[in-house]
Amino acid sequence: MPTLASQSPHHCCLISLHSQPAKMLLRTAALVWLSLLSPASALYKQWIPDTNYGNATNWDKGSVPCGTDRVHFAAGRHVSVYVETVYSVLEMTLPVDGELILAPGAAFVSSNGQDPGCGAGVTATFKDSEGFRWFDPELWRAAATWDDLQASRYLFAVHEESVPCRQDDVVFRPASSFRVDVSSGQQSVPVKSITIQGQKFSSSSSFSEYLSSRSGKLQFHGSSSPVVTPSGCNDATGCECGNTADRQRICASVTCPHVACQKPLQPVGHCCDVCGAIVSLQFSGAFNLESYRQRLLHLVLNKPSYDSVRVGVSKVQEEQRLLGFIPRASESKIQVVLVEGDSGEHASWLVDAAAKDIIADARSNGGDLGIEDADMELSSGDAGGGEAGVVVGAVIGVLLVVVVLLGAGVFLHRRGTITLPSLPRMPSISSWRKSSGVGDLGGTLDHGFDNPMFDKPTLMPSEPGLYGDSANSISITQSGVHFVNPAYDETDFTA
Repeated sequence: MPTLASQSPHHCCLISLHSQPAKMLLRTAALVWLSLLSPASALYKQWIPDTNYGNATNWDKGSVPCGTDRVHFAAGRHVSVYVETVYSVLEMTLPVDGELILAPGAAFVSSNGQDPGCGAGVTATFKDSEGFRWFDPELWRAAATWDDLQASRYLFAVHEESVPCRQDDVVFRPASSFRVDVSSGQQSVPVKSITIQGQKFSSSSSFSEYLSSRSGKLQFHGSSSPVVTPSGCNDATGCECGNTADRQRICASVTCPHVACQKPLQPVGHCCDVCGAIVSLQFSGAFNLESYRQRLLHLVLNKPSYDSVRVGVSKVQEEQRLLGFIPRASESKIQVVLVEGDSGEHASWLVDAAAKDIIADARSNGGDLGIEDADMELSSGDAGGGEAGVVVGAVIGVLLVVVVLLGAGVFLHRRGTITLPSLPRMPSISSWRKSSGVGDLGGTLDHGFDNPMFDKPTLMPSEPGLYGDSANSISITQSGVHFVNPAYDETDFTA
């Protein structure tokens, strides 16, 4: 038997060793398979890290301890370690509080320092597992069905939805143990169900009982606790994830990569910009999110050329903004995010083509699918045939800005907040007449220049008979010019 040594003679070692009978494991696994194969609208979210003894990444030496090594668990460490098989050790130092879960047939045997091929013995220390956090999206995998989960056919999801949503089934891999910090901004973290070591907890009471057990206390820790709410999502059009309140925690665990596309996009619920496409769908009550997800996965993206395209489909709440900056009420939409796993030369072409296929399918079959409208954004900068819509939108936006500014100016002027500058006074009719030389009716006329023949009779020559009473005479009066033409009667013309 291996040597089990406590950290200090003053500390008491409390180690639980659990061995599960093979028949119980088989029966539990069969029940889990039957329950998980039933149709459901939720996704399966599987926890990636483990605290297994046989996982080389859990040891500081980078490999599993062998027969000449001394195994060391830190005294203050809280661990739940799953032991898969028989291991040979020279010596083992155990923590104050922890457990070793032995699979059927698993054991520790003493090597007495003899283990061919092991080499010189070292002290192998089990790594700290306190840093694994529930709201780290890099520590989860998502799958649409149980079969997809077993076949490693994982889905892409935005960061908020990579973490289990309230309608998701959480799965911790069978034949493994773990330790996860469930600290949250909320008192509890709701999920639809939780499966641990092949046992599925689908009621709040049964999982609460497990949390209070020794294994539950070692596996889950932090300021919050997971809670099973079996009602899940009862809306066929889909439910929002519900992780927005913990967005800051989620994004704090994400390192955003550099993107080099022409127009980076940021999907709702994602912490980083992406190069790809976003298809937005307006839906009716006839829409079914799960059916549409399967349609995209198996029909639209079933082309061999789209093998590297990853797609995420979800219902999100998007804040509407007037003119792009004035907040309005939020509304629900279906968001389809497409990204290219291959960063090759033709990556953007594939995503663009896939997005356009989705748009074409939505517009052709929208009535049957419960889709009322569809549009897309492409990080490649290709408008996808929507240039006219962009121009019209820009014109409408400019007109709305003008109307808003005019309305605001009138409102502020009436309130006395702003004063409009005085406009130049228009000249009156009388002043215009004076300035233009047009007199009042019956007034003196200004002819512009002096005419010695008509305007000033006093300037006429004084020779008698020149303008006297002759047959062809001319006289000037105040009212006009008079002349006598012997061929006609006397006529009066008024100038």
